[in-house]
Amino acid sequence: MKIDVLLGLQWGDEGKGKIVDVLTRRYNVVARFQGGPNAGHSLEINNIKHVLHQIPSGIFHKQSINIIGNGVVIDPVIFKEEIDALTELGVNSVEKLSISKKTHLILPTHKILDAAYEQSKGKTKIGSTLKGIGPTYTDKASRTGLRVGDILSKNFLEKYNKLVEKHKQILNQYNFKYDITEYEKKWFEAIELIKSFKIIDSEIVINNYLNQGKKILAEGAQGTMLDLEFGSYPFVTSSNTICAGACTGLGVAPSKIGEVFGIFKAYCTRVGAGPFPTELFDKTGKELQDLGNEFGATTGRPRRCGWLDLVALKYSIMLNGVTQLIMTKGDVLNSFETIKVAVGYKYGNEKIDYLPFEIDDNIEPIYKEFKGWKKDLSNFSDANDLPDELKDYIKFIEEETNVPIRIISIGPDRNQTIFK
Repeated sequence: MKIDVLLGLQWGDEGKGKIVDVLTRRYNVVARFQGGPNAGHSLEINNIKHVLHQIPSGIFHKQSINIIGNGVVIDPVIFKEEIDALTELGVNSVEKLSISKKTHLILPTHKILDAAYEQSKGKTKIGSTLKGIGPTYTDKASRTGLRVGDILSKNFLEKYNKLVEKHKQILNQYNFKYDITEYEKKWFEAIELIKSFKIIDSEIVINNYLNQGKKILAEGAQGTMLDLEFGSYPFVTSSNTICAGACTGLGVAPSKIGEVFGIFKAYCTRVGAGPFPTELFDKTGKELQDLGNEFGATTGRPRRCGWLDLVALKYSIMLNGVTQLIMTKGDVLNSFETIKVAVGYKYGNEKIDYLPFEIDDNIEPIYKEFKGWKKDLSNFSDANDLPDELKDYIKFIEEETNVPIRIISIGPDRNQTIFK
């Protein structure tokens, strides 16, 4: 048995939460492999919207096992808020959710460090979510971080205080004013809640599940273009968002990877700073933002909007070895007379069909235009019945990427999904 991977192919916000929820009925286990509370996976079930940040999006299915993998970083306070919200909805999270002992903890001082670092950058801010993600991964890399397994040790408080003291020394250098008293109190209360969950050697458990023939779906956060190695550096996240991140974030061998589901929007969005070649600054960009309700599920920040970038999409498909594509938010384009897709770039004096080392203002997208379908897609349930203009749009993307589009999402609810 192999593990299937589902991840975003753009700058995040592609609709991963909904699709994981839709696909979970095919799987026994859903496991998050990277990121933390900077993720906002939105699900809409029976017209009720839910946003998950750290908990896998399979949590609403009674039969599913959900695992927070070692590659994730977890904020106990936000985790408790999520669990409390699920409990109100009648979800027994303690039964359905396990946490890796190797998952790193976001401390209250990590969040303060995040804010201090971002403020110090002035005009060069990267648009951090200020959730403490970067500083936590920094401590992980420098081998000073705290992990969920540490909360079970007798000297946990000693380890905690030692790391906090290190953070305070750094903050003194930035002359950054802060008070973590209340948040720290909530943090330790949330630590007690975490102790009530199954804290596991996740890499052993996941590989045992595979050997038992259980079907596992690895759930990514953010998107490929925010990957630490291959994204639009330095405007990236602090983890590996690509398929390889599932191997290191869950402890599975590359030979164990099966299907790779790559999700993309029918257009492009980005939150925060950083290059965005197809960004629209006109009325069309604002219309995409309004029609798509493009505001961050985690931060509430408005998303920058633009046309689909096929150059970046092909790059993401290459990096991830995508075997099946999933297109979301096709319904947002219902009212457009003309739809554009970037098929290449003008870069200085040459035309290129790849992402250069520096994605800057010298890049000018080369567009191909398509006739819009000008129809409400909400009543469609069969791919064969879709408007011809949308079929042409889908066919073009499939031919250019050489990967089939298997699922088309035409709305936020789990039922607004067409399998092709």
